[in-house]
Amino acid sequence: MYRTAWRFAVGVEVSVEGLTKSFGSQKIWQDVTLTLPAGEVSALLGPSGTGKSVFLKSLIGLLRPEQGSIVIDGTDILQCTSKELYEIRQMFGVLFQDGALFGSMNLYDNVAFPLREHTKKSESDIRKIVMEKLELNGLIGAENKLPGEISGGMRKRAGLARALVLDPEIILVDEPDSGLDPVRTTYLSQLLIDINAQIDATILIVTHNINLARTVPDNLGMLFRKQLVMFGPREVLLTSEEPVVKQFLNGSKIGPIGMSEEKDDSQMAAELAMKEAGHHDGSQEVSGVVPQMQATPGMPVRQAVGRRQARVRSILHTLPPEAQQPILESLGDDQATQVIPAYNDSGAESSSWSHG
Repeated sequence: MYRTAWRFAVGVEVSVEGLTKSFGSQKIWQDVTLTLPAGEVSALLGPSGTGKSVFLKSLIGLLRPEQGSIVIDGTDILQCTSKELYEIRQMFGVLFQDGALFGSMNLYDNVAFPLREHTKKSESDIRKIVMEKLELNGLIGAENKLPGEISGGMRKRAGLARALVLDPEIILVDEPDSGLDPVRTTYLSQLLIDINAQIDATILIVTHNINLARTVPDNLGMLFRKQLVMFGPREVLLTSEEPVVKQFLNGSKIGPIGMSEEKDDSQMAAELAMKEAGHHDGSQEVSGVVPQMQATPGMPVRQAVGRRQARVRSILHTLPPEAQQPILESLGDDQATQVIPAYNDSGAESSSWSHG
């Protein structure tokens, strides 16, 4: 058996500040500021066409924003030399939407490719690493198959195996549910959680899959109308009354997101009136903090959970009172029946909370 050794070094923090990206005269998003906490799983959400994949490609230096900074392990990749960018990229593993496998290579050679390209390891060492990653992704026995001979789900897992062979500290995952049915998407989500439990890597998932967004990541961010609407721990966004976030996470027609652009006030009022009259739009509104997917039994304790929950407790008093009780219940705190007032700088009670 080829067992991957568990390592517990925390992944690398990624700090983005004031990031703005355009293609010609078309602005994709502007002034995006967020921090991906080290060793945690984060997800970036948003309707189709909001530039989620553009953001992911910017993080690895495949696209270059016009303004702002992307600091990784103390280096701003928008200001560094080509040599420094090459070294920073060695910290990344990337799973693209289609797996991005070489069609003429079997799965073994696809997974081995980064090791042969970027290291001087012997073929025996390469074989040990490749077989470890293939086993981790449930692909033992398929190593001699070509990408065209396997299912979409297997191609995704092969792409993930290849993304892991250089032991990345940061893993970027672009639309993991693309081309997969809900069951295979859940299996792949479980695999990402288990990988985080084993190697404590920093993971960013770009998605518009509602179920994945609710149950998998530690942190959620939302892009809409060229802006980052919010970014923070899952507990905060899942209890948020921010209209765009609430609409998206419930898959509802009621809210600012329309078919092609932001709705005007009259359309929103008409849809709200229909809802109040009993018209059901097919969405399933979920209240409170839904349980998070856990690592498979036998895996190490996922350290990211404890770090995130400690951060949530530290900011709980700043959140709206109506959000505090469900968050406390999700944390399993004894004071879950209590509501902690939020106070402003003057000491007066306040229910406001700032968005990103």
